[in-house]
Amino acid sequence: MVVGEPLRALAERLGLDWVASPPAAGLWLIETAAGLAIAGDPGCYGKPLSADFVAGKADHRRRFGGGRGQLVAKACGLTRGVTPRVVDATAGLGRDAFVLAGLGAEVLMLERVPAIAVLLEDALARAGRDPEVAEIAARMRLCRVDAGDPRALLAAVSEARFAPQVIHLDPMFPHRDKSALVKKEMRVFRELAGDDDDAPRLLEAALDVATHRVAVKRPRKAPPIAGPRPAHSLEARTSRYDLYVHRSLRG
Repeated sequence: MVVGEPLRALAERLGLDWVASPPAAGLWLIETAAGLAIAGDPGCYGKPLSADFVAGKADHRRRFGGGRGQLVAKACGLTRGVTPRVVDATAGLGRDAFVLAGLGAEVLMLERVPAIAVLLEDALARAGRDPEVAEIAARMRLCRVDAGDPRALLAAVSEARFAPQVIHLDPMFPHRDKSALVKKEMRVFRELAGDDDDAPRLLEAALDVATHRVAVKRPRKAPPIAGPRPAHSLEARTSRYDLYVHRSLRG
């Protein structure tokens, strides 16, 4: 196990319970054949939550995702001849970071929720042992930090000796209607992390650190984060990116 400690001790340190098979209530840290996962009642939370850069959706997106034509790649400025250094300040399960790293970008992932960071750490270790994705994983680094604190964000980037041209943000969007609760996976995130009520502070911190731009992912019809107006937006069917631009990456 990547974390180098017994599973039960790790679960206790993260404030989670541990059993071989999760019971009907609460969230539990479990070890599966594919790695560490956080699980609960399937009727409420769906499948166990895990991070994986080797198989499943990550593998499919790496092979058939559309390269630099993908929305996240465009938002972060990955175009022909331009491959910026990116901080993913809301790493989550690392899916966007993996896409960017797969396209050649050096990515520093920041994750504030300890339990999610452990899943990422485990996934990176497994990816590093896989011959097909080890090169991609080598371009991804993880730092556990409260990315909503400007001082912590600055300190993490400085400590990593990572000068980001672009900061990618995907803050948790507050649920306001029942239809938004369809994704059971998001219920695990919400129980562990809550809503990102400090998104305006997070944006402010990102604007202080990024040298070229900040890309903020939002539901397509959601308002921008409170604060400065975005320079422009890129829209897809269900989501969009608000772009806050300091200077051109081509410059």
